[in-house]
Amino acid sequence: MTPITLLLIGLGLALAGWLAARAKAWSLQSSDSTVRLTSRPNYHGWYVALWIIVPMLAFIGLWSFIEPQLVLQAVLSTPAAQTLPEFGFERESILAEARAVATGQANAVFNPSAEPLIEPFRDALQRYQLIGVAVASAIALLSGIRAFLKIKPDFSARTKVERSVMALLLLASLVAILTTFGIFASLVFETIRFFGMVNPIDFLFGTFWGPDPMSNPENPDPTRYGAIPLFWGTIYIGAIIAMIVAIPLGLMSAIYLTQYANPTLRKWLKPALEILAGVPTVVYGYFAALTVAPAIRDAAVAVGISNASSESALAAGLVMGVMIIPFVSSMADDSIAAVPSAMRDGSLALGATKSETIKRVLVPAALPGIVGGVMLAISRAIGETMIVVMAAGAAANLSANPLEAMTTVTFQIVAMLTGEGSFDHPATLSAFALGLVLFIVTLGLNFVALRVVKRFREAYE
Repeated sequence: MTPITLLLIGLGLALAGWLAARAKAWSLQSSDSTVRLTSRPNYHGWYVALWIIVPMLAFIGLWSFIEPQLVLQAVLSTPAAQTLPEFGFERESILAEARAVATGQANAVFNPSAEPLIEPFRDALQRYQLIGVAVASAIALLSGIRAFLKIKPDFSARTKVERSVMALLLLASLVAILTTFGIFASLVFETIRFFGMVNPIDFLFGTFWGPDPMSNPENPDPTRYGAIPLFWGTIYIGAIIAMIVAIPLGLMSAIYLTQYANPTLRKWLKPALEILAGVPTVVYGYFAALTVAPAIRDAAVAVGISNASSESALAAGLVMGVMIIPFVSSMADDSIAAVPSAMRDGSLALGATKSETIKRVLVPAALPGIVGGVMLAISRAIGETMIVVMAAGAAANLSANPLEAMTTVTFQIVAMLTGEGSFDHPATLSAFALGLVLFIVTLGLNFVALRVVKRFREAYE
């Protein structure tokens, strides 16, 4: 029986408990007109329902980890498993094939040695599924009965339910934080392994990047793991070229939409501009590779640059800048529109022109939101992969020429992790070190944005 079935059983029991508890609370109130319930009957119903479903969900989550191990131990204790290899990939493959057929995920096994294990797997799965259903139902019933017996006129069910909801909201708010710590911990663990093979100084300050996945992992060449060209390519494409495109166009779009466009035109232009944020990045990559990059190459050849390439940092940066225009324009639009009209009217009343009011009053007052949008756009740009893969090339060049092919951190992470290299090789582990650096840079940008926003918000509040 699947966890979904257990969940449906739990929801059914919770509904029954809710109805029974609500009915009991109504009976307590109606049996004696002098009795007043501390909480409404609905809260008593929710109290019992929570005590049924929450312990059952906790058990389902725990059982989903325990059951596979119990099934495996039961199968390994059968005579059919005595002929299995002691250890290794072959043993795991045989067990996986037998389990797949037993659960209906496969029709037959490829290895004849897995055939005798199918029936033991079916018997064990059926037995432990029944045990899981029985234990989960027993837990739900016992906890529900315990909660049901607490229903009395002076029982504060509302307080209990509200505290439970508050705990649920707190848990939901912690999910993002705990996920961030989990990502950071996994990156740090693998990065430490990488720095045990390659010196961090050579990695952070080296100027040549050319990992060899086929080299001896016991004796890697540290001079091939210099990440400076990757960091430069990421900053040059995502934080320089893309921002030169996105910031002026996004900010001017926001100013026009909030200060000059009539309501009818704004109603059409703003959604049309924000459509750019919904276009898949692979589509931008195709556009950059098939349209923008050849056009830039032809233009460079036309002005006398004979060695222009069809893969260039300029092509990737231009298209990336267009992609992140909505991040800048939307937040700038909202921030400018949120400036109190009294500030704009006061500036105009003192004789300032509309353009002077925008430059000296509206934009400075909306600067926290504008800076937040710019930082969000930078973070989005330096983490972009598909446009770089398809338009910028794979060459790790340390150059300021925008017409040369370049690569970024994200491209190399994809290249290192999508091959068939071992996860014990420094070439593969270097992807985690690059990811950690990118994570720290993005986190630092967010801190800078928060600091700038706080400073200017204090100045204009």
